[in-house]
Amino acid sequence: SGLYYKVVDSDDWLDVKAAKKMVATLRGFVSNDSPVDLLVCNYVYEHVEDDTRNIVSYVGVLPENRIFTWDEVGSFRPSQNLLMHSVIYRTQILRDCKVELPKHTFYVDNIFVYVPLPCVETIYYLNVDLYRYYIGREDQSVNEKVMISRIDQQFRVTRIMIDSVKIPEDVPIKRLENYMVSYLTMMMTICSILAILSDREDKLELRDGIWGYLKASDEKLYRRIRHGFLGMGSTLPGPLGRSTAIKVYHLAQRLYKFN
Repeated sequence: SGLYYKVVDSDDWLDVKAAKKMVATLRGFVSNDSPVDLLVCNYVYEHVEDDTRNIVSYVGVLPENRIFTWDEVGSFRPSQNLLMHSVIYRTQILRDCKVELPKHTFYVDNIFVYVPLPCVETIYYLNVDLYRYYIGREDQSVNEKVMISRIDQQFRVTRIMIDSVKIPEDVPIKRLENYMVSYLTMMMTICSILAILSDREDKLELRDGIWGYLKASDEKLYRRIRHGFLGMGSTLPGPLGRSTAIKVYHLAQRLYKFN
């Protein structure tokens, strides 16, 4: 029923000082009769295993202290994707884009943050470290072993994302189109790596199946993603290719500590 909608996972939290500033900013939009469609804030990985923190900010990518549009957005680094932790949507945007999340399914936060983007026209970046993302618990959904055990759900979410937004038909702005292709590439890469890491006998069929699904849905988009750096790297042929892909994944895992 609220004008804005923010998701906070059950084991995460918001910084109190940053949250007060966020609420004041949203109230300012309302009082000026200029409610933005999307508010973006920083988030912080809170690593329980070694008591360290990693701040993900959008300085240099998003303009600060003013309302802007997708045409003014810079290039996101792989570590700077707009995740559930960083976004606050105007509730009507979620209604307008008719976003629906499958029940009893993990990783639906990707659908939540991805599908509404083409409906967003105005954005504001508030450079505060708002969301605290608690990470490192063994039974956490983003733990590598847990993700492998729920690989079918990861694939289900990715297929829904492929079906929900047709690129470029549904995405009128080139910079947003490029970003959404990058996000979908990340999802395809995760599916490929998890399939390789799994102990399933059909793991290669599973990996090739998700790529086949994308190709059947949109062959141009398939070629664009499949022949990019991550697409090629995560589908290298043969045992050596798969070993290389896993090594690169684990290197990125150590650098960014995302799970």
